[in-house]
Amino acid sequence: MSTREHLEPGPDHPITVTPTDGEVVVRVGDTVVARTTSALTLQEADYPAVQYVPLDDVAPDVLQPSDTRTWCPYKGEASYWSLTANGTELADSVWGYPDASPAVGRIAGHVAFYADRVSVTVG
Repeated sequence: MSTREHLEPGPDHPITVTPTDGEVVVRVGDTVVARTTSALTLQEADYPAVQYVPLDDVAPDVLQPSDTRTWCPYKGEASYWSLTANGTELADSVWGYPDASPAVGRIAGHVAFYADRVSVTVG
């Protein structure tokens, strides 16, 4: 396996992880697949903010682990899950960093959802 470079967030690529104010609800259609008041908001550079939901707050029967892995030099190796709800499988729609790099270590044990595949509301 090749060595992967880890980069530290800084002025040219800032990353913050903060507790999300309010409740985060994730839906596929009308079906709630996650609900939490313990989400974290990850803001990376000028990308849209992403809600990271504790894995324990996702419905246990909707996620299936995937073999897909990607690498982010700031966050580490991402694992993926497919999401099944309403009889539809949404392949690789959920990701997380089980061994998140120290700079974003708080997101370990949390997952994020592709906003173009599910509805994520904060309120």
